[in-house]
Amino acid sequence: MISWTIDCLFDSFILICTTMIGVLLYYYSTSTYDKWRKANVPHTRPVPLFGHLFRMIFGLDSENETYHKIYKQFPDKKICGFYQMRTPYLMIRDPELINNVLIKDFAHFTDHGFEMDTSVNILGGSLFFMNGQKWKIMRQKISPGFTSGKLKLMHSQIKECSKDMINYIDTKSKTTDQFDVHDIMNKYATDVIGTCAFGLKLGSMTDEDNEFRKYTKLLLKPSFRLIFTHLLQLISPKMSSILKLSSTPPEVMEYFNSSFKNVIEYREKNNLNRNDVAQTLMQARKELVLNNISYPEEKFTEMDIISNAVLMYFAGAEPVSDTLAFCLYELAMNKHIQDKLREHINRIKEKHGGEFSNDYLMDLHYADMVLTETLRKVNGTIVLFRVATKAYQVPNSSLIIEKGQKIIIPTYSIHHDPKYYTNPDVFDPERFSLEEKSKRLSGTELLFGDGPRFCVGKRLAELEMKLGLSEIISKFEVSPCVKTEIPIQFAKAGGAIRPKNGIWLSLKPVVAV
Repeated sequence: MISWTIDCLFDSFILICTTMIGVLLYYYSTSTYDKWRKANVPHTRPVPLFGHLFRMIFGLDSENETYHKIYKQFPDKKICGFYQMRTPYLMIRDPELINNVLIKDFAHFTDHGFEMDTSVNILGGSLFFMNGQKWKIMRQKISPGFTSGKLKLMHSQIKECSKDMINYIDTKSKTTDQFDVHDIMNKYATDVIGTCAFGLKLGSMTDEDNEFRKYTKLLLKPSFRLIFTHLLQLISPKMSSILKLSSTPPEVMEYFNSSFKNVIEYREKNNLNRNDVAQTLMQARKELVLNNISYPEEKFTEMDIISNAVLMYFAGAEPVSDTLAFCLYELAMNKHIQDKLREHINRIKEKHGGEFSNDYLMDLHYADMVLTETLRKVNGTIVLFRVATKAYQVPNSSLIIEKGQKIIIPTYSIHHDPKYYTNPDVFDPERFSLEEKSKRLSGTELLFGDGPRFCVGKRLAELEMKLGLSEIISKFEVSPCVKTEIPIQFAKAGGAIRPKNGIWLSLKPVVAV
């Protein structure tokens, strides 16, 4: 009898403890979910702990599908609310309000809203993660590296990379006319940013397994470390910051650290000064790390400089290679546009003495339209992040966006909204003629962001994309092949729109008529 009573009490104690733990977990998981109800902001019911990211977390939806579904649920609202795990976010849907956040009232939304230590993430000291005055200072130091004058001086380096790409295709075409153009464009973009941001001649076309590509792939490769730290960051940003769990493998940190230091040592030892991004970063290092007398209130480190060198790779290689590959796919699917582009390239080239010169690239207006339409349709930037750095009264509304409130601007959804882009699934470069652009609302063309935090490498990206596209389209007919996916399958994982299985196309030399 006594034994039975003890067993019952023990079972009851276990049941009570389990129930209490369950209640506490449920409270923790849902304790923030009354914010948008109290603020009278339109939203749908979140899933405990996961908020509105349940399908994305479990790989059922991609990131762009997740945010696009939220966007479409409130077609007539300027703002809606959702929960990224436990964190309340505002989604800004209205172009005029987007324009206010990014430009007119930028002083209230200066930061992206991420806190990232360089000991935790190799990009932690980059412009993307920097906030406040520190971001402003670093931006001022890096921006001169992307002026028109500096880019003109980088032209020869980029042109050399494009020639290597064509030689690679010519060599491979002796045995096949089917190419994974996504892989080729990634090698090309890697070579460009390798020479411009790191001062390294990588030769990815001939040395496919060079260390630079090896370690950048390792940095991007899904792993338990990456998934766990990302999930913890979503569930509890504060806990992630306290634990300082690194999402970057130590060997990757060491490689980039030593690579950039070697560039610095070599150039200083040989008194070498090149007109590239690496030189701009070295100058920033001298003024902010070694001899910071202008901004003593801000502390900059070696890793801040290296972080920005790595950011240049991600901003200049991955998005560029994705865009060029998707562009070639669209041109293969729309031969009339490809033919028009080729005629345009040849005519402008002849006008400028038969060379892909800087003046030629500045005059390449139809190619600009083709690339811009590609970016509209499959831009790697799915959303823009902001945080309110000051309380903000939403115009013509009773809603006050509190200081610290996190915000998302759904660029993918804006670019695919029929209200702004008729038949958004159709590839149509004419959308970006001067006449059509003049009809469009401000805040609906966000291909490189907008306002003071627009992409600092925009001009470099445009330069290498136009040069690479010119080389290929002037020399090769691009068409579907037996391996071409129609439509392309996109990868579910990752924060960008990327092909799941590469992009296979046929490249055949243009036959002169």
